Amino acid sequence: MSQSDTVARLEQSTIQPIPDAERHGRASDLFTIWFGSNIMLLTIVTGALAVTVFKQPFWWGVLGIVIGTLVGAVFMALHSAQGPQLGVPQMVQTRGQFGSLGSLLVVGLVVVMYLGFFASNLVLGGQALHSLTTHVSVNDGVLVVGALSLVATIFGYNLIHAYTRLMTWCSGAVLLLAFIWIVGVHGLPADFFARNTANATGFLGTISIAALWQIAYAPYVSDYSRYMPRATGARVAFWSSYWGCSLGSIFPMVLGAMVGLMVADGDVVNGLTTLTHGISGLVVIVLSVGIAATNAMNLYCGALSSMTIVQTLFPSWSGQARARAVTAVILFAISLAIALFGQSNFLAEYTNFILLLLYVLVPWTAVNLIDYYLVCHGDYHIDSFFRQDGGIYGRFNGVAIFAYLFGIAVQLPFVATDLYTGPIAKRLGGADISWIVGLILTSVVYYAGCKRFSRAGAAQNQTDVAVGI
Repeated sequence: MSQSDTVARLEQSTIQPIPDAERHGRASDLFTIWFGSNIMLLTIVTGALAVTVFKQPFWWGVLGIVIGTLVGAVFMALHSAQGPQLGVPQMVQTRGQFGSLGSLLVVGLVVVMYLGFFASNLVLGGQALHSLTTHVSVNDGVLVVGALSLVATIFGYNLIHAYTRLMTWCSGAVLLLAFIWIVGVHGLPADFFARNTANATGFLGTISIAALWQIAYAPYVSDYSRYMPRATGARVAFWSSYWGCSLGSIFPMVLGAMVGLMVADGDVVNGLTTLTHGISGLVVIVLSVGIAATNAMNLYCGALSSMTIVQTLFPSWSGQARARAVTAVILFAISLAIALFGQSNFLAEYTNFILLLLYVLVPWTAVNLIDYYLVCHGDYHIDSFFRQDGGIYGRFNGVAIFAYLFGIAVQLPFVATDLYTGPIAKRLGGADISWIVGLILTSVVYYAGCKRFSRAGAAQNQTDVAVGI
C-alpha cells in the first residue's frame, strides 16, 4: 500500500493498544509533527507575552523563552518516549498510576485543556483571516479553521502526521521569510532594544510560560508516538520529539517577542499583518492553516481522552472510527461556542488559562514520569488498563492521588496570578516559581510513597499476572 493510500485511509484504532503488526513510522516523524505543529499564530502570541505582559526587553525575553523551552521540553519528550513501548494513548496509560477510576479527574482536566487550546486557536485563526480582508469576518475565519481541523481529526493519526510534515516545510519557510521581511524590509525601530526594563518577576514569568507550553503537551504527546515500532527506541524517540518541539517553539516565540515590542496596542495578530505588509497574505494564510493542523491534534486527543472516560465507566465498550468522529464533532461544537462568544479580552483570559494549566499539569507529569522511569521502569500490564476494576492497579491508587493533590496544594504559596497571589510569591516580588516547587516536591512525595506502600510491588504483580497466578 502506498503512503498516499495510508494517509487517505480512515484510522480505525482509537484507545486500543496498537499491535506490533500495525506499527509504522520513523523517528523523523516525531520531529516533524512537533516542529510543524508549533509554527502557528498561538505560539507567536505566547512568545509576545514576554514583552507585552511580562514587560521584558527583547534579549531578556528571548533568553527566558529559550530557557523555559529547553527545560520544559525535557518533560514533554520523556512522555513521548513512552509511546513506542506501550502503544496506548497517554491518558489510558495514566490508569497505571492513578487506578481506573482515580484517573478520571486527570483525564477530565485534560479534556478541558484541549477545549481551551482548541477555542484559543480558533479565535486567533479567525482574527488572522479577518485582518487580511473585511470580507471575511472573525466568525467566518473561525469556521474555516475549525472545519479543516475537524476533517483531519476524523481521518486520524496518519493524516495528522502527513499534515504536519507538510507544515514543517511551508510554515518553516514562511516564518523565516517573516523574520527577513520585518528586519530587512520594514526595519526595527531605533529604540527597539531599549524598550522595556529587565526585572526578575517578568523574567521568571517568561520562563514559566515557555516551560508550560512544552509541559502542556505531556498529556497527549505519546498519542503521536504510539504507532512507532518498538525498535524505534526510547532515546531516539526522546531526542526527535525534544528538538522538534524545542526548535518549533523557540523561533515563532522569538518572532512574537519581536512583533510584541513593535505594536503599541498589544494586538500581535494585526501587528504581524502590518509588519509583513506586502507578503502578509502569504504569512497569515500559511500560519492559519498551521493552526488547523495543531487544532486537529488537540481535537484528536480530546476525542481519545473523552472516549477513555466512557470506556472507564463502561469497560465492555470499545469505540472505533465512528465513535471518534462523533466525539470529535461534539467537542468541536463546544469549542466553537467558546470561540464565538469568548473573543473579547482574549489575551488576558488566555494568560490566566495557561497559568491555571501550569498548576494542575505539573503534579500529573511528575507522578507519571516518576512511575514510568523510576518505579515500574516502563513495565506495565496493558490488559489491566482496560478493566473497570483496574486489574493489578485497582480502581484508586491512594499514593498517586495524594501526591497529585499535594502537588497542587504545595504550589499555592508560590502562585502569582491576577486572581490570586500567594504569600511567598508576594515576598518574591510577584515572581511565580510554583511549577518548579510542584515538580520537585510531587516527585519526592510520590517516589517515597511508592517505596513505602504497595506500589513498590507492582513489577512483581505484573509478573504474577503474566504467568497466570
